[in-house]
Amino acid sequence: MTLDETHDPARRSWVDSANNRATDFPIQNLPLGMFTPGSGGEPRPGIAIGDNILDLVAAHQLKLLPESIREEAVFQSTLNALFASGPRPLQELRRRVGELLDAGPTGMIARDCASKLLHNMGSSTLHRPTAIANYTDFYAGIHHAIAAGVQLTPDDPLPTNYKWVPIAYHGRASSVRASGASVRRPWGQRPPAAGESAPAFGPCERLDFELEMGFYIGAGNQQGESIPLELAGDQIVGYSLLNDWSARDVQRWEMFPLGPFLSKSFATSISPWVVTADALLPFRAPAFARPVDDPQPLPYLLDEKDRAEGNLDVILSVFLSTERMRANGEKPVEIMASNARHVYWTPAQMVTHHTVNGCNLMPGDLIGTGTISGPSDAELGSMLELTVGGHRPISLPNGERRTFLADGDEITIRGRCERAGFAAIGFGSCIGTIVAAR
Repeated sequence: MTLDETHDPARRSWVDSANNRATDFPIQNLPLGMFTPGSGGEPRPGIAIGDNILDLVAAHQLKLLPESIREEAVFQSTLNALFASGPRPLQELRRRVGELLDAGPTGMIARDCASKLLHNMGSSTLHRPTAIANYTDFYAGIHHAIAAGVQLTPDDPLPTNYKWVPIAYHGRASSVRASGASVRRPWGQRPPAAGESAPAFGPCERLDFELEMGFYIGAGNQQGESIPLELAGDQIVGYSLLNDWSARDVQRWEMFPLGPFLSKSFATSISPWVVTADALLPFRAPAFARPVDDPQPLPYLLDEKDRAEGNLDVILSVFLSTERMRANGEKPVEIMASNARHVYWTPAQMVTHHTVNGCNLMPGDLIGTGTISGPSDAELGSMLELTVGGHRPISLPNGERRTFLADGDEITIRGRCERAGFAAIGFGSCIGTIVAAR
């Protein structure tokens, strides 16, 4: 993939809301998602443009899509088949839709069919993009790994293998939900209280979020085969925002020796729009700058192109809204910010390592980066870090205080790419609201 006319910052759309500088979805973006129109019906694939969604089913029926986009890939209730098409057809789809939405002569046909093609996003229902067969969450944010390790495993805050191998665990795909779904406070075993020998059992008392990016697999690989690093980028269709909700007290008790289980499996939230790898080309960034005394990756995890542009420059923000704030009409408050470029391992390295043993990735599989924190206290990715494990409560503008999340708290994650010489693009929102344990 190379920069082309689809990345031109001067390009404008006949959809007026796409030309608003504040929009996440200008014509230079065109992310993919699944939606149900306000009028009802089955979920169908669409592309976000400003405040609207272009209906890919309608576009196919009007014979407006490229020939490489097969009918059986469009008439689906998930994006799995479309993602399995591979990078070239998806690139052609983005280019063709850009032409249809362009304010110039190429967009005249679609403009005349606007009533059939466009649906208002605000009155539509957005869904999980794919039927996720497998979800893997990495631990690639080194600054989070160190900060969390100091609290969870103080004798060994950063595992000795961390700088050699991309660490991950297999998450629970069945509990991945699209933005907007509520998150019920989980039950579980908690560490024994002071002076007690037995663990406690009850609702989680240290509920947390994790600021992450997620990415989706395209065609995948056959079992027994691996994906070399120089080809791994072609397997990544696009990126979303991800929140891996975490029960920190349950996690602390259960994680040895096999890692998290119930503390993570109860809920994961993802944003509904998948920003394609093609749209993100202007915002590629170098791989994490390893200190001189860090080991170099083993040869199968080392590629000069990936080292030069394997990361993404995505500005990430987390907002908190309490139940009282919403009742009083107060706006959510930004409580932390970070950037996707802080991951120690690139997404392509994660894909390659995931398959080096012959593990087969499947179309629509979801991979999380792990919590993305930066090197300073101003760049954090979880309440665990922000409040130092609950020992340093934060105060909100209305006087409320938090160590971890309370029932009724709503977390919103946003992501945006900005670089001089290019149009800014965004990811929409990843939202989840805590509801009380049953």
